[in-house]
Amino acid sequence: MGLTIGVDIGGTKIAAGVVDESGTILSTSKVPTPPTPQGVVDAIADAVRSCGEGVGAEAVGIGAAGYVDDKRATVLFAPNINWRHEALKDKVEQRVGLPVVVENDANAAAWGEYRFGAGAGHEDVVCITLGTGLGGGIVMGGRLYRGRFGIAGEFGHIRIVPDGLLCGCGSQGCWEQYASGRALVRYARQRASASPDAAAVLLSLGDGTPEGVDGRHVSAAARQGDPVAIDSFRELARWAGAGLADLASLFDPAAFIVGGGVSDEGDLVLEPIRKSFRRWLVGSRYRPHAQVLAAQLGGRAGLVGAADLARQG
Repeated sequence: MGLTIGVDIGGTKIAAGVVDESGTILSTSKVPTPPTPQGVVDAIADAVRSCGEGVGAEAVGIGAAGYVDDKRATVLFAPNINWRHEALKDKVEQRVGLPVVVENDANAAAWGEYRFGAGAGHEDVVCITLGTGLGGGIVMGGRLYRGRFGIAGEFGHIRIVPDGLLCGCGSQGCWEQYASGRALVRYARQRASASPDAAAVLLSLGDGTPEGVDGRHVSAAARQGDPVAIDSFRELARWAGAGLADLASLFDPAAFIVGGGVSDEGDLVLEPIRKSFRRWLVGSRYRPHAQVLAAQLGGRAGLVGAADLARQG
C-alpha cells in the first residue's frame, strides 16, 4: 500500500496528513475540534478530504484518546469527547469512501516512534508519553501489543501508591498523578509555597503566587537554574523512573521511549529518569539495562503512526 492518511484528534484541533511509506508527511490539514461527538466525526471527514484530495490515498488511520475495541473500529470510552461505544470506523468510512483503522492515540504514537523514530532498530520497545497525563504503548516482537480487548498500555492508571492521590479516573494512587505534566505543576506549586525565596525566578514568571505557576513557567525557570523548578523535575523523574523499572519486570524491552511535552526538556528530565530507573530496577547490577531514549517525532508521532497502522491493514 502506498499513501495513507493519518488523523490525530487533539483537544483544540484535529490534524490530518498524507504520509508515505517512509513516514514522511506530504501534506496536512487542520480543523478546530468541535464541542460535540457528532461534530468531531464530521470534522475528521472534512480534514481527511481536504488533505487527501487528488493524491490517491488508500486508507485512513485515526488516533483517538480513549479505549478502542479489539477490532480497531469502535471507541468504547473517550472522556474528553464524550464518546461511548462510538462506531467511528463505520461513520468515517461512510463519509470518505476509504478503509479506516481506529487506534488509541498513545498506541499510534508508540508505533510511529517504533517505525520511524527512536525505536528504529529495536523489535521490543515500550513507550510512555509524559504529557498532561501519562499514556503509553507496547511493541513486542515488532507487533503492536493491544491485549485481548484492545486496551493494553494504559500505564497512567497503574496504581503505584495504595490509597494515594485521587485520579480523574476515579481510582487512587495512579502513576500519572505522580509522573505527568499535572504532577510537575503540583510539585512546583507546593515547593514554591514552602520556599518562596528559593522559587524567586519561578514565581516571577507567573503572577507572583504559587497558584499562578503553570507548566511553561516550570520549564522556563528550570532552564534559568531555579532550584525549586529543577527539584520539581527531579521529583517527577523519580516517579517516572521507578515506574519504568516496574515495566521492565513485566516486558523486558530493549528500549523505553519517553515522549510527550514534559520530555521536551531533554536531559533535564531524561537523565534523572535514567538514574531513577537504574536505582529501582530489580537485579540492576546483574542484568542488561533497557535504554531510556527521548522520542524523536514529537507531535508528529501519532499522525505518522496512525497512517502507518492503516497501511498495515
